[in-house]
Amino acid sequence: MVKLGRTIKLRLYPDTDQADQFLAMSQEYQRLANIVSQWIFDHEFQLSWLKINHQLYKRFRQETSLNSQMVQSVFRTVVARYKTVREQMKQHPYRYKNGEKKWIQVPRDLNWLVKPIHFRRPQADLVRQSNYSFVEDMQQISITTLGKRTKLAFTSKGFAKYFTDDWKLGTAKLVHNRGKWFLHIGITKEVPDFNQQGNPQIVGIDRGLRFLATAYDSEGKTLFFDGQKILRRRKKFLEIRRQLQSKGTKSAKKKLKQLAQRENRWMTDVNHWLAKTLVALYGSHTLFVLEDLTNVTFDTDDLPKSLRNSHRSWAFFQLEFFLTYKAQAIESNVVKVNPAFTSQRCPKCGLVDKANRHHDTHEYWCKQCQYRCNDDRLGAMNIKMLGQEWLSGVKRPKIKKLTTAG
Repeated sequence: MVKLGRTIKLRLYPDTDQADQFLAMSQEYQRLANIVSQWIFDHEFQLSWLKINHQLYKRFRQETSLNSQMVQSVFRTVVARYKTVREQMKQHPYRYKNGEKKWIQVPRDLNWLVKPIHFRRPQADLVRQSNYSFVEDMQQISITTLGKRTKLAFTSKGFAKYFTDDWKLGTAKLVHNRGKWFLHIGITKEVPDFNQQGNPQIVGIDRGLRFLATAYDSEGKTLFFDGQKILRRRKKFLEIRRQLQSKGTKSAKKKLKQLAQRENRWMTDVNHWLAKTLVALYGSHTLFVLEDLTNVTFDTDDLPKSLRNSHRSWAFFQLEFFLTYKAQAIESNVVKVNPAFTSQRCPKCGLVDKANRHHDTHEYWCKQCQYRCNDDRLGAMNIKMLGQEWLSGVKRPKIKKLTTAG
């Protein structure tokens, strides 16, 4: 069985007194979180919950109105944030050019942080039943505050299906955004595992710059998801960003922040749409095969200089995440394979030669067997082939470099 995870966002409707209670509680939670973060930073990034609890629990219980359960939640929240940052740093090593002008990668860990992680916004993580629960036949929600529990209404439209027995409600996060209060609740559900037997469909997906995704399936059909509109819109974002940066005023900085948030929301929407489209097209019992893009830098030589840095920042990992959990929900699966030589191997004779790929015409032309193909389609074909090897039992399939026909 596979455990699916989702987050549902409920709109809360507190009165003035309840809103004040929520704000006071979330500010206190934020204050304690920053104290814990400083302790972790000062003690060589010890992320053991037992050690943190031993050092800080008694102190917090004496000086705060938060109950015992919420103090423990503070510890878990901060440790989880540090673990997330650690994983992000691992995926993005420090890169520099040495004296020979070759790129060098240096692994990073939490010791690279020059200051502790700071929790900027008031927040509070609430444990179900202990800190929040649904009452009055799911018509109201009861939430812990610094003083006592309080009941209030919430928006349930569109979330009824998640309140069934199939979904389990977990820890919730109390969020204050633009004068409104929300409760983000983590939910989980178990679904059957992907069945490797029974000849599942295999879809190789090549992610890139000209095309956000190129998919090649078991029937030999290819789908191209054009990235030109994405490039044009990102160019507009870049032009607006440069104009605001040149002004340097306080209002310009505020607009820059709003612009970044808007661009991120748009990128998320595009990736959601793309992942949803792929899952809907190929359906259940499908193996989606992606390249492992960790530490991979895209070749942007065929892009205008103004777009190279901007397009490198496209959220390819976000697309991978969305596709993974959407595929699991329909008993499909996503597997990552080694990206080496996927754009250089001829699928007909097996020759691997970088010169066979012509970036100017976006074509692959094998000089040995004369096989010709769109270069993005070729990448998807080779990725799909590696997926077949994985399905046959090869744990880490990889293309071997053949310089002559076998």
